[in-house]
Amino acid sequence: MRIFVTGATGFIGTPLVQQLIAAGHQVLGLTRSQAGAEALRAVGAEVKFGNIEDLESLRQGAADSDGVIHLAFNHDFSRFQQNCDDDRAAILAMGEVLLGSNRPFVITSGTAIAANVDGKPSTEDSPVATWNPRGASEAAVRDLTGRGVNTSVVRLPQVHDPRRQGLVPYVTATAKQKGVSVYVGDGGNRWPAAHITSVATLYRLAFEKAEPGAIYHAVDEEGVSMKEIAEAIGRGLKVPVKSITPEEAPAHFGWLGHFIGHDMPSSSAITRQKLNWTPTGPGLIADLDAMDYSQV
Repeated sequence: MRIFVTGATGFIGTPLVQQLIAAGHQVLGLTRSQAGAEALRAVGAEVKFGNIEDLESLRQGAADSDGVIHLAFNHDFSRFQQNCDDDRAAILAMGEVLLGSNRPFVITSGTAIAANVDGKPSTEDSPVATWNPRGASEAAVRDLTGRGVNTSVVRLPQVHDPRRQGLVPYVTATAKQKGVSVYVGDGGNRWPAAHITSVATLYRLAFEKAEPGAIYHAVDEEGVSMKEIAEAIGRGLKVPVKSITPEEAPAHFGWLGHFIGHDMPSSSAITRQKLNWTPTGPGLIADLDAMDYSQV
């Protein structure tokens, strides 16, 4: 199949494009730059110039494909609400093109959108947490599903390798800037995680399965404690590790202070069963320990 991939040259998009081509698919990759175009062509993908703010480029890419995997997202989290609103507009623009075609449309969200009840890991069936602006994206998906678009959602945890780890690099940068690696309270709040290669595989499987309305959790480790994360960063940067209060978190972390103390464990049991997906690869702490902290 010919698959339009947004975010095709990004952190997850790069290994995903390679996996899709290895599996026999053709890829039409969205990029805004000549360097991105060269990278796509080097692995055998076609190029579509554009970006997620250029809705016409998204419509054209969707129209010229047998389905879409939407990975692109603006990761300037200081303007998270606006980014989520832009994502909703991008999803609706591509979805309109796919109406009535049954072509698969795989959209990206986050496991943090699924509400935790009584400290238990969220599941694919959990209600949506009202505090998370990413709900705008999933609301768009539900609207399109109701109108007959073959949509599915992949919710991401902290996706990692030794270079990047979801939101964790912002924690690391703060620790380097302030000379101390901190966690909130007892540090027992948990963030789920998965290695990048397993996440890329999940996107491919979700597209090939093309189950309308499905929600998948790309989770390997259900929850890594923030204390463990802070300790790994402390080891890497060779800085002290300490606890701060929830009231101190916004001043210490800035915009990240609104996320840092949330307990967000998440399960992928339903996903593993539906897709026969078995995540592999190093854990989050192993990748943090393997990181080159001189590059932070």
